[in-house]
Amino acid sequence: MTATRPASAAVAASAATAAPGRWAPGSLIVLVGPPASGKSVWTAERFPLTCRVSLDFFRGLLTDSEADQEASDEALALRALVLDGRLRRGRITVCDSTSIEPAARADLLARARAHGRPAVAVLFTVPLAVCEARNAARARTVPPHVVRDMHARLPTADDLLAEGFTAVHHPGSFTP
Repeated sequence: MTATRPASAAVAASAATAAPGRWAPGSLIVLVGPPASGKSVWTAERFPLTCRVSLDFFRGLLTDSEADQEASDEALALRALVLDGRLRRGRITVCDSTSIEPAARADLLARARAHGRPAVAVLFTVPLAVCEARNAARARTVPPHVVRDMHARLPTADDLLAEGFTAVHHPGSFTP
């Protein structure tokens, strides 16, 4: 389900927590959340692997290490190629990355618009303590200060709607 952008903050708050029965064909689903907030697990439980576009995965393809940040420029180029190909074909696509930076979201929104596709955000507002505990338990950790910084810069549902997302959902509003 994709909804039109709400006009008022009250309507926005209600739309932001609404469960989407079905995704509109060709939707770009952008996950927004800090590291260790559950984005990849949530995606794996709901979408086939072919729908998932992940910078970590592309870095791993290039270097055998999903953590190798030196491969990020090439990973971004691969992501752009895959995103454009899927959006052009009208395939539902999940962008599995933090998407904390407004510029990164603006690029994703522009790609969806260029292909006439709805862009829906899924906002992971997990408490910082939960993200820190999950991160510490991982084999491949993100530096704790990065987790804290990204958590502090998490946008609100209203911010995402104002940027141009057609709807904003929270992971708890879904059933597998």
